[in-house]
Amino acid sequence: MMRETTVFGPIFSRRLGSSLGINLLPEEGKLCNFDCIYCECGWNADGRGDKRIPRAEDVRKALTEKLEACKEAGTPIDSITFSGDGEPTLNPDFPEIIDLTLELRDKYYPEAKVSVLTNATRAGRESVFQALLKVDNPILKLDAPTDEAAALINRPVGAYHVEDIVRALERFEGNFVLQTMFLKGDGFASEDWVDGWMDIVRRLKPREVMVYTIDRETPMKGLKKYTVEEMRALVQPLIDEGFELQIKG
Repeated sequence: MMRETTVFGPIFSRRLGSSLGINLLPEEGKLCNFDCIYCECGWNADGRGDKRIPRAEDVRKALTEKLEACKEAGTPIDSITFSGDGEPTLNPDFPEIIDLTLELRDKYYPEAKVSVLTNATRAGRESVFQALLKVDNPILKLDAPTDEAAALINRPVGAYHVEDIVRALERFEGNFVLQTMFLKGDGFASEDWVDGWMDIVRRLKPREVMVYTIDRETPMKGLKKYTVEEMRALVQPLIDEGFELQIKG
């Protein structure tokens, strides 16, 4: 299972290029309100040993040092990306950290994008919403068109309703990237599942949709991945309707 320092990389991302990562969660643990069956960080239960969360000044120090080192070495950075060991918006300093990251990006790598990978469960909170509006790439997850399918794939902690998430995402007025994991099997991306998901895409009209499948070892064994060609066939109606889709195997 993956464990990341507060600032890590840059690493090559299938979706974002040369990506410098920011982990707002424990360096030796995991903190998430999802427990996804495909998560490369493993199960939540396996990541409870470390509960230390970096605060805003910790992030400022670590990010400044990394950006200075990368600049001196001539290392390219396409994206400064909030990902890491769980859900980044759970960090109580998230809005402040977004502001300082934008400040440091402008100083050291003004051409780099700031991206946030989030499960969107806290996008309805005003402070989180306003912070996400400031970044170049708010990449918001929606893996299932129904509560039942989300329970199977994401295993959310506490109450989770797809309709609540969709309403929160509507506030972005299309200025966000929708990210969805496609898995093969019962209860996953079946024909009915895809039809329901595409209806949500049409309702939200995101500026881009990222469709991807598993690429690393998963905590639940036996999961089956799609090929790029299979995923493209599933989402072809959206492509025909003019939606911008990025499909990654």
